[in-house]
Amino acid sequence: MSQLFSKKNREVFIAPLTLDNPVTIQVLGICSALAVTAKLEPAIVMGLSVTVILAFANVIISLLRKTVPNRIRIIVQLVVVASLVTIVSEILKAFAYDVSVQLSVYVGLIITNCILMGRLEAFAMANAPWESFLDGVGNGLGYAKILIIVAFFRELLGSGTLLDVRIIPEVVYEWGYINNGLMVMPPMALIICACVIWYERSKHKELQEK
Repeated sequence: MSQLFSKKNREVFIAPLTLDNPVTIQVLGICSALAVTAKLEPAIVMGLSVTVILAFANVIISLLRKTVPNRIRIIVQLVVVASLVTIVSEILKAFAYDVSVQLSVYVGLIITNCILMGRLEAFAMANAPWESFLDGVGNGLGYAKILIIVAFFRELLGSGTLLDVRIIPEVVYEWGYINNGLMVMPPMALIICACVIWYERSKHKELQEK
């Protein structure tokens, strides 16, 4: 049990949440950060979907890594990811249809998400299943964390709600407050991501370029 949660394995899991975040540090998965963060609910669902798909894809590729010919490894990775994405998409349509409609084509585009292909190629192809699982969960949650942060501010300031529940009181609107329409536009996702990057780099000196 101690080996399963060794210092190295803990670092594999924790690093994507902090010092090696796939969105703010590796600058991967930016497209979906723009597309699905106008509301908090689809951002949470997208983050969890990517986490589940990445974790299981990592495990499957890790199990197959010694049997897959090198020349077709990318094809095998795409088939594994596409199969998992299809399963998740059908589950969302069955149990969370409204969110599935909001996410639209972006669930299918998880197949081409740079985070998935990057982790499969860089980590799962070279490590054991358990380490690959931790890497997948860590990177998925790191990705989800940024989506949720961005969606939190965009929905709150752009719509006055969180999870479609009114947060800003009606009396504030009577005083003259107006929702910031710019917040629900894609450029604000980039601006908020930039603010998160600035915060992380100012907090962690080791991330600052010399």
